[in-house]
Amino acid sequence: MPIVNANSRFFIPAPSVGSVLGDAELAVLSKLIRSGESLSQGRWRDKFEQAMREHIGSRYAMTVTSGTVAVMLAVHLLDLAPGDEVIVTPQTFKATADPLLAHDVTVRFCDVEPDTLNVDVASFESLITPRTRALILVHYGGRPARMDEIMRVARRHGIRVIEDCAHALGALYRGRRPGVLGDIGCFSFHSSKNITTLGEGGMVTFDDPEWAERVDRIRSNAADGVFVPSPLVAGPYKRSEPWMMWAGDSYEKLCLRVRHPGSNATLSEAGAAVGLTQLQRLKELAERRRWIAGRLTETLAEFPHVRVAEVPEDIYHPYHLFTFFIQQGQGTSRDELIRALEDAGVQVQLRYFPLHLRPEWRGRGHRLGECPVTERIWFHEQVNLPCYPSMTDTQVEHLVLALKSALTKRRGIGDGGASSYEEARA
Repeated sequence: MPIVNANSRFFIPAPSVGSVLGDAELAVLSKLIRSGESLSQGRWRDKFEQAMREHIGSRYAMTVTSGTVAVMLAVHLLDLAPGDEVIVTPQTFKATADPLLAHDVTVRFCDVEPDTLNVDVASFESLITPRTRALILVHYGGRPARMDEIMRVARRHGIRVIEDCAHALGALYRGRRPGVLGDIGCFSFHSSKNITTLGEGGMVTFDDPEWAERVDRIRSNAADGVFVPSPLVAGPYKRSEPWMMWAGDSYEKLCLRVRHPGSNATLSEAGAAVGLTQLQRLKELAERRRWIAGRLTETLAEFPHVRVAEVPEDIYHPYHLFTFFIQQGQGTSRDELIRALEDAGVQVQLRYFPLHLRPEWRGRGHRLGECPVTERIWFHEQVNLPCYPSMTDTQVEHLVLALKSALTKRRGIGDGGASSYEEARA
């Protein structure tokens, strides 16, 4: 069914839901509710995590309450010390980098490739110093970064790599899945993502058993600390008493140092049940996005003053975002093009404002000119078009016509989009 907000002036609004929810999701929710089972830390979480492990190919896949929490935990696992340095992409949602604001570290923003908006390998290597501990990258729009080249550089310098895979569920890179291409993968199941766990949800993936123990403690309201066997007994009872279940390891261990106080970051059973159902539909949802992206790519190929990045055969791109670029100096204004599309009923949202220019990072000394490619692309060239699986064929064809009309005029002002929009609304 189409996502058309009756209160929106747009015939093709920006998506509030990035997947499709229907009878299958309603059925699994009904089954869960009628079962009388716990709605927290139950078998649906176990099943969803197992399915994700099998899909991604990681030893561990651990659900949490959001993609932001996933990145926060990934950064925590780095055990950063004051004075350490972390390299981060500037072309991403703020949650990719903001967890670093809580650490006394130096953040260096790495410029991006002009066509993929993924981290540029040469820029990454140029920023490395003896204090560099990690790289945090995003697979922008769902297209995997050049991970083989990135990991060769990272391994040579002993650098950990965190993949923000919020856009990339369903992608393939040379036969492997994002989430196992670096050291830690972070996924989001937010309402807008490729699949959702009822609006919020996330996951961390890796192969390290020590990391798995630490993440499980934190998400389950237990401290992540350095524990040793304790010779002391804290009370008169033994843990074997069945009614002492909440004592946990209180009798057997002593904590020498707390690294994290722990939190409740447990994905609900309802979210996990819907997530499992959505994962089973992932291929279908991705193929719909790819079909829409194909129609848009064919349309844009008719216009020499725009460019769309080619996708190599060894990459499967799920098109969480569809992005193209206006070439400067060719008589077409990016901003006027967007206004023309919006006049034709197409809502455009540009993603994302360069992180190094956000106030919290400017407050740490970052400035305009730090990432020139990112800045040029964002302020002058980048256009993101709606591309989500619930778009109807009618909406897709309207988008194609509006795009052609807007690009045909030398300055990007269409002459037929508004009328066709009114006809479509009627």
